Amino acid sequence: MKLDRKEILKALETITIAGEGKNMVESGAIANVVTFGDEVVVDLVLHTPAMHIKKRAEDDIKKTILELVSPDAKIKINSKVEVPDKPEIKGKSIPGIKNIIGVASGKGGVGKSTVTANLAVSLAKMGFSVGILDADIYGPSMPIMFDVESEKPISIMVDGKSKMKPVESYEVKILSIGFFTAPSQAVIWRGPMASKALNQMIFDADWGELDFMLVDLPPGTGDIHLSIVQSLPITGVVIVSTPQAVALADAKKGVSMFMSEAINVPVLGIIENMAYFTPEELPENKYYIFGKEGARNLAEDLDVPFLGEVPIVQSIREAGDYGRPAAMQTGSIIETVFEEITRNVVREVVSRNESLPATEAVKITTMAGCSAVNKK
Repeated sequence: MKLDRKEILKALETITIAGEGKNMVESGAIANVVTFGDEVVVDLVLHTPAMHIKKRAEDDIKKTILELVSPDAKIKINSKVEVPDKPEIKGKSIPGIKNIIGVASGKGGVGKSTVTANLAVSLAKMGFSVGILDADIYGPSMPIMFDVESEKPISIMVDGKSKMKPVESYEVKILSIGFFTAPSQAVIWRGPMASKALNQMIFDADWGELDFMLVDLPPGTGDIHLSIVQSLPITGVVIVSTPQAVALADAKKGVSMFMSEAINVPVLGIIENMAYFTPEELPENKYYIFGKEGARNLAEDLDVPFLGEVPIVQSIREAGDYGRPAAMQTGSIIETVFEEITRNVVREVVSRNESLPATEAVKITTMAGCSAVNKK
């Protein structure tokens, strides 16, 4: 069987890239098509760094050729991202920090901070240098989870400037608003005050050399999230959700925010927390209290990677309360679970860095959706 190049191009004219009106051939996204018998090589050029758009375009090309040209075609796609030069944008990178990973959830109470803490210590155990920015201004958890509630960042001089030195615990550097307030004190701040505090913890700190900075974001899709993506070039985000429909609906909104044209931060994948209950005395038993594989199915529906599932195990809660993340329990089921999830996160970061240009800090160019606009 010999494939016809013209027939392939005609088939590819039936599909478009998300967000573009013209078909792939007309828009120039298909740079070249070469056939060798039953093999076809497609050169794809994209003008957006969004990982989900790249994957969707590649899947559409394969599906279209197999359905409209030949089900036996052997398809190879060479993808390249060409992003046009942009005007100078607000925000700057932090020297010495290689990857900045946001950990987000659309809904509170899904264990996002617990997942962040365990990802951090798992990365540290793998030999990476790791830091955590606790951006959950109104509910900071990291001082408790790392048993450093009584610690205070000290001031040091770096290149003639006064900088905060992050608190270090279990080989993880941490900064949190919880270090600057009393445990019983509520943080009653408007958005601009919270954003200013965050910027100080980001840029007025001596983070040193980090392979990964994990940013523990607050629940929802609000002001703090915009401040972070405007201030930092986020490498990608990890979404945490529980399996039930209520949590999944909010997680979907979280994914939608980061994938939106205005934000455009790559989503590295979804982690399902509280996936099932396993009694300590019956480790083989699984009880699906909140439903089964909801986050896994959501990841499939949204075409983003599924990074793994974390069971409900009593030791996770106990470890968080005692200030020693559960992933540090050598030989435990939780250590194994988080090792696998962390490897998946690292794999997605490597894949993202190989296929996409560095994320730039976001410049918000529209006030659409802001209730204060045009308010008299």
